[in-house]
Amino acid sequence: MVKFFRNITLCALAFALFISGCQMKTYVAVASTDGDVDITSKSAILMEYESGEVLFNKDECKRLPVASMVKMMTILISLEELEEGNVALDTQISTTENASSMGGSQVFIDPYVQYSFEDLLKSVIMASANDASVALAEYFNGNEKAFTNRMNKRAKELGMTDTHYANCTGLPVPEQYSSAKDTAILLKEILKHDVYHNYSTIWMDTLTHPSGRTTELVNTNRLIRYFEGCDGGKTGSTNEAGCCLGASAKRNDMRLISVIVGAPNSKTRFNESATLLNFGFKNFESQKLADVTAVLKTIPVLKGKSDNIDVFASEDFSAVVKKGDQSNYQVDVEINENIKAPTKAGDVVGKILISKNGNLVKEIAAIVKEDVKHLSIFETAKKVVHKW
Repeated sequence: MVKFFRNITLCALAFALFISGCQMKTYVAVASTDGDVDITSKSAILMEYESGEVLFNKDECKRLPVASMVKMMTILISLEELEEGNVALDTQISTTENASSMGGSQVFIDPYVQYSFEDLLKSVIMASANDASVALAEYFNGNEKAFTNRMNKRAKELGMTDTHYANCTGLPVPEQYSSAKDTAILLKEILKHDVYHNYSTIWMDTLTHPSGRTTELVNTNRLIRYFEGCDGGKTGSTNEAGCCLGASAKRNDMRLISVIVGAPNSKTRFNESATLLNFGFKNFESQKLADVTAVLKTIPVLKGKSDNIDVFASEDFSAVVKKGDQSNYQVDVEINENIKAPTKAGDVVGKILISKNGNLVKEIAAIVKEDVKHLSIFETAKKVVHKW
């Protein structure tokens, strides 16, 4: 009977989301294009992903409760553990009474049984499950307190200066806070992990428990379904925090991150997040200033088995500019053309200087991507004779 009512409730939630949805480290600031953006939430930010440039902000550093957006750090640490090989998607994780007893949003995990890491991670990403979050915290660090200390350490490493965690779920605690800017920094880091998108883009799914019963999973971020290009994010809602949302969307070559903190209701957080994202896509475009796949220059190699070698940027770099405006960026390439063999892939042979309004904003190494061996005396003689 309990299972029946749980599933009925979750189906009702999914239907309600469908109906309401149909109604619908240093960052460089870019001035808003016009005065059309009206944000009523307590705090907000719009950031371009590649450059980190801020396109809109409202009290973005204000320390506020952010509810379940706290779980974004739980997600990030879990993804990093996966990438480092310390856990696998099929790793079985034993649950505790403590984890299964968490209130608020949950997927009703059973105590003293095993769930796969993948199922727990998906439950946190999609359904904002408190019980699954604590189960992950206990697995990685033994208990939630130790894991929370780890969360605060990671926040400092990322430059999140206006964040302090007191738990891994976002359940109300007076000393817990974050900011719109820090949340954007955190979401940007999460988005680097491709496996995250395997779950963040799912609208509905089913969790099958070891006992055989099932729980319907509904993505709490309705923009995943109703906003073009949205492929990630995290909601949060408590009486103290109001309604919050961090979301990311990509169109063409530009990805944007929006964060809303302290909206008066759920409809407002989604509408204002969509407003920010639409504002960004309408008024700005991404300009690639360094491309690792493009040949910067072909230069001669002295005494090498190859006469020439191609030079590339060592990393990509993009900047966001207002549509229709002349770019204020200047790219200067300085290459050393007196290169002697041998060379090795990755050798630095110059630099790329990217400036904005005369100020240097980025320096990128120019490298070669192939080995060129030195000619032997015999090969040198043979080459001379051949040219003669």
